[in-house]
Amino acid sequence: MAILNKLLGRNTMTRPTRIEIDCSTGVESIIELTDAEIAQMEVDAAAAATRQAEEAAAAQAAADAKASAQAKLTALGLTAEEISALTK
Repeated sequence: MAILNKLLGRNTMTRPTRIEIDCSTGVESIIELTDAEIAQMEVDAAAAATRQAEEAAAAQAAADAKASAQAKLTALGLTAEEISALTK
């Protein structure tokens, strides 16, 4: 059954794994991650989520600032075409 699971790409191990391939021999090894590697993976995932949230907030702030500027220019009587020319 273990061979069948490997052929089908099923992971029968309970811990996350990594695949190492020896390029000189072509031997493939599936190795369970250590506790330290799992902890680092979790830290990296949290940092990536934080960075993604910060980037999304910055993009939203930029969009809000642009919308505010366009509203102010519209209030001054500029047309959409004039605003577009100014923001290029």
